[in-house]
Amino acid sequence: SSGLNSEWPLRPGVEEYQVGQLYAVAEASKAETGGGDGVEVIKNEPLVGHEQFGDCQYTKKIYHLEHKVPRWVRAFAPAGSLHLYEEAWNAYPYCKTVLTNPGYMKDKFTLSITTWHKPGRGSIENVHDLPAEKLAQRKVVKIDIANDEVRPADYKPEFDPTKYSHERGPLSDKWQEQCEPVMTCYKLVECEFIWRFLQTRVEDYIMIAERRLFTNFHRQVFCTHYQWKDMTMADIRALEDATAEELKDQRTNRGLQGTTDNK
Repeated sequence: SSGLNSEWPLRPGVEEYQVGQLYAVAEASKAETGGGDGVEVIKNEPLVGHEQFGDCQYTKKIYHLEHKVPRWVRAFAPAGSLHLYEEAWNAYPYCKTVLTNPGYMKDKFTLSITTWHKPGRGSIENVHDLPAEKLAQRKVVKIDIANDEVRPADYKPEFDPTKYSHERGPLSDKWQEQCEPVMTCYKLVECEFIWRFLQTRVEDYIMIAERRLFTNFHRQVFCTHYQWKDMTMADIRALEDATAEELKDQRTNRGLQGTTDNK
């Protein structure tokens, strides 16, 4: 198994980030869906008094990834097996997400992402309360949404925080030290892929892919602030319902689009 602790400061405050995150999830889902691939929403409903997470928003989705993984992954994955099932319990500012592949890998693959959203500049050493043995295995990766390099294929000037011309932008080289308000997303990524000879390669690939996803997604969250800053949670729920219907149509009737990895 592999573990990664990613953390990065963000310009929004903790409370408003909840809206921005969900807005960007909806928009990113539409941008990644077409040609049979992308996001399928199965459930999106509130839960009250969940035994582990209390009051939260529960979502269940299927990610269809036939054209979004490297060729070497497609080489060993039989046709129809590249579907990840995601369950998420959003008890903001805490969130738990678990991805599995029940149709093929079954209990031999699990990807778990545990997130805390906290005020401040990333100074909390062990926000997930990991025991000593997990702390010893943990690798901390700090992400700078303005200055970290992104792949040329991923770069979009409209999602470049150093070129953002609306309120709170652009971000400078030292934005993490200077900006107010500021918060940090602390994400604990844990992956288990049990397959002889492929385990290390696949787990390493997943960790790289998660960092890529986190970086690109949060550049988008920041650079769409002017679009979501006045939205309410009621607006977000209406957007999510409309997006779920759009995704059904896009997956069937639109061509491939969004992130790919043809290495």
